[in-house]
Amino acid sequence: MVTLRKLEPHDLPFLYQWENDSSAWAYGGTHNPLSRQDLRNYIESTTGDIYKDGQLRLIIEQTDTATSHTATSLPLTIGCLDLYDFDPRNLKACVGIYISHDCRQQGYALEALRLLDDYAFGFLYLNLLYAFVSEQNTASVALFSKAGYQPSTPIPHWTIEGNARLWWKSQDLRLET
Repeated sequence: MVTLRKLEPHDLPFLYQWENDSSAWAYGGTHNPLSRQDLRNYIESTTGDIYKDGQLRLIIEQTDTATSHTATSLPLTIGCLDLYDFDPRNLKACVGIYISHDCRQQGYALEALRLLDDYAFGFLYLNLLYAFVSEQNTASVALFSKAGYQPSTPIPHWTIEGNARLWWKSQDLRLET
């Protein structure tokens, strides 16, 4: 089981590791390393309010006690979800997700994405969520497909690596699934 929570100062080591994972750069908008100070400034300046910041980063925690060492184990920080390029007029936002390498292929990303859908559509009242996904990123293609997002036609040369598709899910589509 996973939960989502607001970013906290003690997340700095995780963010530093994830933001500087160059193997993920080809699939996102990052093209250079970030310093601890860059990330510290971001953590200190974000309010956690998408309407004020224009974006929202949520930490994904694994809370499954079956895999914890004891029943009182603290949740394990395993990734993050971003809502960015928030458009309050049209009630839409772009989605980004990162799961740490040792926690991939265990269903956590799908569970987190479903929680994000519930929050974005049910609480923030967004009409549309979308993600640009490289066709080479087969794990993300499978994730967004399983989560009920619909693909666009290929967008040629979206990145230097090749084509991408916009995967989208609307409030109406969410209610149908």
